[in-house]
Amino acid sequence: MLVSCLILAVLFLAFANGANDNFKATATLHGGGDLDFDAARRLATIAQLAGSVLSLFWAGALLKAFGGKGLVPDAIVADPGYLAAVGAGAAATVLIATRLGLPISTTHALVGGLVGAGMILSPTEIVWSALGATFVLPLLMSPLLAFTAAALLYPLAHRSRERSGIETSTCLCVGPVREPVRLGADGALVLERTGLVLSIDETAACRDLYGGRFLGVSLQAVADRLHRVSAFSLGLARGLNDTPKIFALVFAAGIAGLDPRLALAVVALAMALGGWRRSHRVAETLSHRITSMRSGQGLVANSIASLLVIGASLAGAPVSTTHVSTGALFGIGLWNRETNWKVVGEIALAWVATLPLAALLAGGFALLFA
Repeated sequence: MLVSCLILAVLFLAFANGANDNFKATATLHGGGDLDFDAARRLATIAQLAGSVLSLFWAGALLKAFGGKGLVPDAIVADPGYLAAVGAGAAATVLIATRLGLPISTTHALVGGLVGAGMILSPTEIVWSALGATFVLPLLMSPLLAFTAAALLYPLAHRSRERSGIETSTCLCVGPVREPVRLGADGALVLERTGLVLSIDETAACRDLYGGRFLGVSLQAVADRLHRVSAFSLGLARGLNDTPKIFALVFAAGIAGLDPRLALAVVALAMALGGWRRSHRVAETLSHRITSMRSGQGLVANSIASLLVIGASLAGAPVSTTHVSTGALFGIGLWNRETNWKVVGEIALAWVATLPLAALLAGGFALLFA
């Protein structure tokens, strides 16, 4: 019975993780107008699945860290009831935040769950020093590193672009020339000379473009391709970093007859399903509510975040993809002066509340499963 509860809790957590986290990789593409929601969601899902596959080979250290070993006694670590409580508490926390459209850290929720359930089942034997060294320090430092790197590197990249003579122009152009138009079958105006459909929109919906060419290729096309590569890299890093943390709960239980590769594949698919079905609210927050985003800014933010997360995953450091990627966006927003600091405050408050809420919920589930 407890093993069944554990498996359900892990699938529940994987779905919640995907719903809250998957779109973070491509939020800058959608926010900058490079991809519509469906295309951005598709790219994020493919990248996460690729990262999940790689995690089987490259992220073994995270499996050990998020099974609770070293934090609570070994007898508790192997208890399916403890692991199920951790997964259920973390999943409930992430789904609450997703419903509110707030990007939070599954990593923080898992840490809160490990501690909260541990305090119920073994209150006097938690190794608090292991909590600080293994979890707290990397989780605190990673968003600060991302913020600092983005705040320092973006103005350098911006000045380099200006000195190179690369200018930006808006996609909405209004001139004195009168062009004949005709009314299309759907009621839209069509330019007679080219057959292009004309549309009118607010300037906020228009996209800034880079002018000029390099080796015969449009600079905007180059920026778009690099931006998509950086988004894919971040999505891959997220799959590489998050999949083993979730799978660790099943792995630690040592369930007899369970094929690890098959179990990991099921976890990866549940993450992808959550991202595909329930990412809309968090996507809106990350893409449009924090700050405006252009191709170059998104490229810088994604590159910094993906490098930090991939490096941490290979080193076995439990950083939060959410905090790293959002920290990079905060760093960009520091310079473009278009940051919605009210939304930033809401996200920061959610970050602070994640760990204690997950601990409380996991503690409650531990009492239920005990």
